[in-house]
Order: sequence, then C-alpha cells, then structure tokens
Amino acid sequence: MIDFHVHFGNCFRNMYPQRPPLTPEQVIDRMNRQGVEISVLLPLESPEVMPGYFLTEQAIEARDHYPERFIAFMGIDPRQRNLEEQFDTFVNIWGCKGFGELLNGLPFNDERNRAIYAKCDEYGFPLVFDMCSGCLTDEVGLPGLEACLRDFPNCIFCGHGPLFWTAISGDDDRTGGYPDGLITPGGAIDSLMEEYDNLYLDLSAGSGYNAMTRDPEFAQGFIKRHWARMLFATDYFIVGQELPQFEWFAHLDITDEMRQAIGDGNARRILRLDDQ
Repeated sequence: MIDFHVHFGNCFRNMYPQRPPLTPEQVIDRMNRQGVEISVLLPLESPEVMPGYFLTEQAIEARDHYPERFIAFMGIDPRQRNLEEQFDTFVNIWGCKGFGELLNGLPFNDERNRAIYAKCDEYGFPLVFDMCSGCLTDEVGLPGLEACLRDFPNCIFCGHGPLFWTAISGDDDRTGGYPDGLITPGGAIDSLMEEYDNLYLDLSAGSGYNAMTRDPEFAQGFIKRHWARMLFATDYFIVGQELPQFEWFAHLDITDEMRQAIGDGNARRILRLDDQ
C-alpha cells in the first residue's frame, strides 16, 4: 500500500507535551504495523495551517534516510518571493515528486496559487490541496477549482479537506464540517470527475472518511464510478492518531482490481514509480 498523505514534525508546538512531535521513525513503525510500503510526505509551509511548520527540507532529509519508504513533496507558500526558482530547485536538485499540501488563506483560483499550478502543469506533477474553513476558498459548485482543472490540464489536482468533500453532495452549501446526512446526487465532485481527468481524490482524514461512510449506498456507486482516480491516504501527523481508513478499506466491498488501484496502483501511476 501507499499512504498518499503523511506529515511529521512539531506541528502542534503550542500543545507540548500533550501533542509531542511525531518522528519519521514513528511514521515508519506505524507503516510496518499497518502494511504500508511507502508514504508520501507533504510539507506544511503556510501560516494559516497550524502553529508549527513541516518544512520541505525535513521531508527531503527523512526521504534521504529512508529512500525505500518515503517520497518527498515540496511545500511553498505562494506569497513568498522567488517561487519558481524554489520550485525548480526542489525538483532538479532535491528530487521532489509533487507539491503539497497546498493549504493557505487565499482563494483557490487566486493568481498566486495559479503560479503554483502552472509549475505543476509544467512538470506534470500531482498537487495535494486542502479546502477547509478560511483556506483555498471556493464557491458552490467549485467554479474556481474547475477553472484551474481546465487551465492546467497537466497538473494532477488531488482533492482533500472538509470543503472539498462536502461537494460530494448536491446540497453542499459551503458550510463545510462533517455532515452526517444522506448524500444528494448531483454534487460538484461527481461532475468534475466526469469532465476532467486531472482530478484525483485523496481519501484521507476525517473529511475523506466521512464522505465515504456517511451514506454507504451512495459511496458504493461513487467508488465504482471513480476508483481509477482514488488515492488511499490517512493524513497521519499526530502521535497516537486513530486511522479508521485502514479498517474501512479492508472491509470495502470492491473487486481486487479496484482495491489494488486505490491501495497503490493509482498513486504509482501519477508518481511515475514504475518508470524509474
């Protein structure tokens, strides 16, 4: 299996010692216990995210110590100077394989974020983004995301977060959270998945888990429609964190082909692991 969404470090430095830093070794221990071969490390470098930072350099260092277990993405706040030069350096010198987690207080379709999408489009990179309260904002129907899917067809947008996953339902009103009602057909995610083949689905965290479990009957059909672009992921970044995605995935009623694709095949394809 590949876990497409992992962080470590002192992200909760305001809550020490209740939430101590998570180490790469603890991540690998969890991987070994739960049958994960590779984890994708997603830096967090915008001030809106949380009190601490997970730097790209930390992800690279951990990748270099455990090259068979970790893949390093880069994280750059789009308000920084020399964004393009930083991006090229992280790719060409340090071997980063994608961008994310993109999580900042700008609208999704803001010109500063679009500069990142343009670089991902240039390299054909996956980009993991998180829509949540006050971050990467968009309107009902996700028109900002749609514009970027259209304008940057070689950027592989991997959707995540409460305000992304509530758009699975046709009655999404952008209040976010973790709805517990039945899903209404006609959600923006379904229509965007049908229209744009560069949108992928990050199943991590409470948001992805909630979307897949709040209405099991709808989810079964949704998975059958979109399994070829779904990515198993956890959003692991807290010591002792519960990860219900593993039990859910183990008991999911799908074919072996679907299970292999969601578990690691789709990730291998967009990470180009079989080309190395």
